[in-house]
Amino acid sequence: MALNKLRQLDPDSAGITLPKGDLQVEGLLDQDGRVDGEYYFHIRHVDDGEWTLERVEEIEA
Repeated sequence: MALNKLRQLDPDSAGITLPKGDLQVEGLLDQDGRVDGEYYFHIRHVDDGEWTLERVEEIEA
């Protein structure tokens, strides 16, 4: 099981990195391993210590 560290991003938010290999499988990186486009994710708190992450295809205005 891979472990990812929670990091402070700015005064109002924190983040956890996603493994590049997983992002490549999803087609979210270009050939140079950089994010290829703009992507949005919906994060839901499910239970104590548990969240789900889902890519959103379109954002409604």
